[in-house]
Amino acid sequence: MAAEKKVILVTGGSGLVGKGLQHVVEQDKRADETWVFLSSKEADLTKQDETQAIFEKHRPTHVIHLAAKVGGLYKNLNSNLDFFRDNMAINDNVLNTSYKTGVRKVISCLSTCIFPDKTTFPVDETMIHNGAPHQSNYGYAYAKRMLDVQSRAYHAQHGRNFTSVVPTNVYGPHDNFNLEDGHVLPGLMHKVYMAKKEGSPLTVWGTGKPLRQFIFSRDLAKLIIWVMREYEEADPIILSVGEEDEVTVKDAALAVAEAMNFKGEVIFDTTKSDGQTKKTASIVKLRRYLPNFKFTPMKEAMKYTCDWLEANYDTCRK
Repeated sequence: MAAEKKVILVTGGSGLVGKGLQHVVEQDKRADETWVFLSSKEADLTKQDETQAIFEKHRPTHVIHLAAKVGGLYKNLNSNLDFFRDNMAINDNVLNTSYKTGVRKVISCLSTCIFPDKTTFPVDETMIHNGAPHQSNYGYAYAKRMLDVQSRAYHAQHGRNFTSVVPTNVYGPHDNFNLEDGHVLPGLMHKVYMAKKEGSPLTVWGTGKPLRQFIFSRDLAKLIIWVMREYEEADPIILSVGEEDEVTVKDAALAVAEAMNFKGEVIFDTTKSDGQTKKTASIVKLRRYLPNFKFTPMKEAMKYTCDWLEANYDTCRK
């Protein structure tokens, strides 16, 4: 019997994770899968009518929901209401339109910033709602938490296979390397690029002490595709490297400097906020499903990403 045809719509398809998915899908094409990568230029998902129109155009059977209003620590601090309202609108439109148009499976992308600020570590999938998130980005975090609530509710009330994944800090080609707006690794890469070009010291915001788990976008893409094809729980699943691969921001900065052959001075500006000191996430559940999944070594993936930035500096997001 022939496999049922899938049309997989990826919202946020032109971003970091979307581009990672495109790359992996190209390497592993399947006859029963048609992939549609949606960019923000094609539809404003905060608007219900535009969301409806794009679903009617592509008729997806599966949705990988990556689209979000995102930004780094300093942008979040100043715009919590905007992050909350825009993400709530996007998420409600995508999930409700998926329900109304008969989409069989939705995988929504959350973030480790949704976990409680005051908690024990490592955090796992059962702890998402156990307390308030960090106050620096509570608007974004609460909107992302509601994606978990919505997914479970569609499953409970309508029997829909809606679920969510929780990646840790993602990096890779096609990231947003904006110095004000970007996340920690792409921000560091851009800073090193500029410091190297100008012959100036590298200034890292904060003490460098916070710990982070970084996952290469193409590894994350492979795991999301596995979730789409194989994972059947409504409960979320954390997608990350293990605790043993957690690194400090300082070590990450020095690793970027090494990858880009930066020989100058590195200064830590302790007048700047650190954000959360740690967000360690457990991958016990992931390892139960995929005990043998091999992550790309960070040094290799970081070198690849830094080389990509240098080769594409003029045209990349920054």
